Amino acid sequence: MYAVVRTGGKQHRVAPGDVINVEKLPVEAGATVELTDVLMVATEQGTTVGTPTVSGAAVVCRAVRNGKTKKILVYKYKKRKGYARKQGHRQPFTTLSVTEIRVG
Repeated sequence: MYAVVRTGGKQHRVAPGDVINVEKLPVEAGATVELTDVLMVATEQGTTVGTPTVSGAAVVCRAVRNGKTKKILVYKYKKRKGYARKQGHRQPFTTLSVTEIRVG
């Protein structure tokens, strides 16, 4: 059994037991998160595709931790103009552990 959920503007294929990184959610580590924006659910009986979401379906997760990714450098430069800007960025994320997929 697996599902496709949308969170943070991205889509993730998840199954019970999976650990995924999503855009930062306003939850503490150890809290339970319910993702209700389920686009598709595949079970032993068949596949259900939502229009646009599957009604009554939810993916229950546990927040493992909040963190930041590796730093990336953003560098802007214009030759012969004396213009250079350097900026760093670390994207915040939340790690989720999928516990169950509810359908119906």
